[in-house]
Amino acid sequence: MKGPAAWLARAAITAIALQSAPAFAAATSAAGSTEAVRIAVILTLLAIVPAILIGTTSFVRIVVVLAMIRHAFGMPQTPPNAVLTSLALFMTAFVMGPTLATLNEQALQPFLGGQADMAQAMEAGGAPLRDFMLAQTRESDLEMVYRISGSPLPATPDRVELLKLTPAFMLNELRVAFTIGFVVLLPFLLIDLVVASILLALGMMMVPPSTISLPVKVLMFVLIDGWSLVMEGLLGSFA
Repeated sequence: MKGPAAWLARAAITAIALQSAPAFAAATSAAGSTEAVRIAVILTLLAIVPAILIGTTSFVRIVVVLAMIRHAFGMPQTPPNAVLTSLALFMTAFVMGPTLATLNEQALQPFLGGQADMAQAMEAGGAPLRDFMLAQTRESDLEMVYRISGSPLPATPDRVELLKLTPAFMLNELRVAFTIGFVVLLPFLLIDLVVASILLALGMMMVPPSTISLPVKVLMFVLIDGWSLVMEGLLGSFA
């Protein structure tokens, strides 16, 4: 009797397993598909991170000013591009720290934890960036972008579209960067003019002025602690 009873029990277990297999496979497939979609979305976001970094943060203003300082010295390769880019990235992280913390708390962590879908995460993450960019964008630039696009200007700031706000923000960043760069370039231009006038008065017309002015520029910049002044001015321009 034990043999047939055991055979019946095994047959019943096998039948139950076969009946539940499709439901288990469907649940596993759905979970795997959701995870695959989440990974694909994260990889896509990582691919466009450079464009987002350049277009929606303080990186543009900082890196343009640093590049203009390098050209003011007359040394196109010193400091190297890697040094200026790294410095600009760290300064951008410092300026954007509160905004990025809010974005991580409201959008990224809920999305990674499965508490929000892609649309909800993008909507929640766009709000901190919008607030930062609106604080740094002139109304005239924003009105120009909306006028060119043929769209009416929104009544409230939270209705401003990021695709229209980003070019207005970048225009303002370039304007401010060139303004700061102009102020920085003036002392270096004065040094070039003085050195060129002295060489001309001494009859040393064959001596390139940059040969004499470069050490003077570097000495002056070091004596006044120029890098600290530039950093302080750049960070203060976002206050």
